[in-house]
Amino acid sequence: MTPFALVYTLHVLAALVWVGGMFFAWMVLRPAVGAALEGPSRLKLWVQVFPRFFVWVWATVVVLPITGVGMMHLHFGGFDGAPRYVQVMMGLYVVMTALFIRIQSLQLPELRRAVDAENWAEGAAALGRIRRLVGINLLVGLAVVVIASARPGL
Repeated sequence: MTPFALVYTLHVLAALVWVGGMFFAWMVLRPAVGAALEGPSRLKLWVQVFPRFFVWVWATVVVLPITGVGMMHLHFGGFDGAPRYVQVMMGLYVVMTALFIRIQSLQLPELRRAVDAENWAEGAAALGRIRRLVGINLLVGLAVVVIASARPGL
C-alpha cells in the first residue's frame, strides 16, 4: 500500500464513521427509539448513546485534518496546489467540528442535567436542540461526501 493510499483510506474511514454514525442515529435509531420508548426512557437512552458515539467523533476530528493535510502534501504538493474543492471541504470540516463541539459542550450537559433531575420537559427540549444540530451537521457531512465524490480524479 502506498503512503497516499494509506492516508486516503484512513481519511475515508474517519469520514464514514462520523457521517455514517450521524446518518444511522438520525434516520434509523431516532425513529426506532421514538416508537419503542416513552419519554423518560428515550432521554435516558440518548444520555448513554451520545457519549459513546462522541468518543468516535473525537477520533475522527483528530484523524480527518491529519490525513487531509497529508493527502494535500502527498498529492497536491501542499496547500498552494490544492484545488478549490479541497478548500471547501476544509471549511465544511471546521463548520462540522464547531457544531459537534457545541453539542458536546453545551447541549449534552443540558440533557444530562435534565435527565438527572428527572425534568423530562427540559430534557426533551435539550434533545430537540441536539437533534436539530445533528441534522444540520448530517447535511453538511453529506455535502462534503458529495463534493469529495464529485471531484476530478484524485
